[in-house]
Order: sequence, then structure tokens, then C-alpha cells
Amino acid sequence: MSDPQAHLLVVDDDERIRGLLQKFLMRNGFLVTVARDAGQARRLLAGLDFDMIVLDVMMPGEDGIALTRDLRDRLSVPILLLTAKGEAVNRIEGLEAGADDYLVKPFEPKELLLRINAILRRVPSIKPQAQGPKVLHLGEVRYDMERGELWRGTEPVRLTATEAQLMRVLAAQPGEAVSRERLVGDLGPTDDTGEKSQERAVDVQITRLRRKIEADPKQPRYLQTVRGAGYMLQPD
Repeated sequence: MSDPQAHLLVVDDDERIRGLLQKFLMRNGFLVTVARDAGQARRLLAGLDFDMIVLDVMMPGEDGIALTRDLRDRLSVPILLLTAKGEAVNRIEGLEAGADDYLVKPFEPKELLLRINAILRRVPSIKPQAQGPKVLHLGEVRYDMERGELWRGTEPVRLTATEAQLMRVLAAQPGEAVSRERLVGDLGPTDDTGEKSQERAVDVQITRLRRKIEADPKQPRYLQTVRGAGYMLQPD
């Protein structure tokens, strides 16, 4: 089992693969944030610290090699590249760009897990001790991701156990919609195990959470509904 506090950034333009990787890695104890391209990855890296980046090479626009080369000039975070190209020249190119490891698709999920854990063991100091907590700013409210605490100014905002879990899931991928189906699975079943009833229970929890975050819960700015996709936490 991995260090439960290890925070991974998964970057892949394929939505299906992104979702599968996120679900698998979260089940194995990681906190996982996802990005659909290099641009979104840069925005997340500007506001959050990650223990490791799992990065697809073949992406439209700026590819994984170019992103790795640029990030390595500024960041020491470990990078694992994923690619369909398995020739030696491609592996060498990725490693020369600054990647820590290189995994060829298709791969067994267990091998990915073993490689991630091996890299994290080799880089024990990836979390600078002097740094403050990872915080998302939501207007007058801030959310401490490491402590799972919500604050308004100097006053703590009390969260129920369900609200706290909901915040953890949404904060793990800011700016990215999380489906109601996934929230149902992450929050666990209610007394009424019907799918529609469980989704309605999630809607109720979202409404309650908005009252603690939003200046105007009826016109949410930070905890948004994404039509047809679910809910999204959109920090400043």
C-alpha cells in the first residue's frame, strides 16, 4: 500500500484513461488530481504541490516530452512518462528530457503501481518540510487539503463527516467535473440503496456544502454544477 498522503497529478488527453488511472490509484491509497492537457497541468502545478506526475507523452499541442523538459528546469517533482512508443530511442528521449521512468502502453496496472512506489521510495524528500499546507481559496473561504479543514477567515467551518469526504473528493481535482455516480461510490451507500435515491442524497449534501462555501448558494461560484457531467470545485 502506498503512502496515503502521496498526491499524484495524472495528465492524459484521453478522458477514459484519465478516469481509469484516477480510480485505480485512489483505490491504492493515493490522492489523485487529473489534467486533460499540458495547459491544465501547468495551472494546477502553479497552485498545488504534487509528489509525482504521471504524464502521457502523446498529447495534442504541447506533448509530454516538451512539458517534462520545461518542468524539469523549474521543479524537482518526479515524472513517470506513459507512451505507446516503446523503441529505445523514445525511452532515451524521455529520460534525457528529465523523466524518472518510462512505461510503455499497454501496461498492467500493477506494474504502474510498482513503478510509482519505487520512484517515491527513491525520492524521500519530495515534500519540503518548510512549506505550508496545500490550500484552495474559495473567496472568503479556504480549504486546507492536508488537514481536510474549511475556514472562513480565522473561524473554522464545521463539516459533517459526509461533507468532509465530499470536499476531499472534489478538491482532489479542482476545475474538473466529478460525476454524481462517482460521488455516490466515494461517499458510500445510504440507507436507501436505490441509485436515484443515492444521487439525490449527493445533491442534498452539495446543497448543504454550498451554504458553507458560497456567498450566494443559489448562484454558486465555487461549487458548480456541470450539466451532464456532475459537480466541480472551482477555486480562485
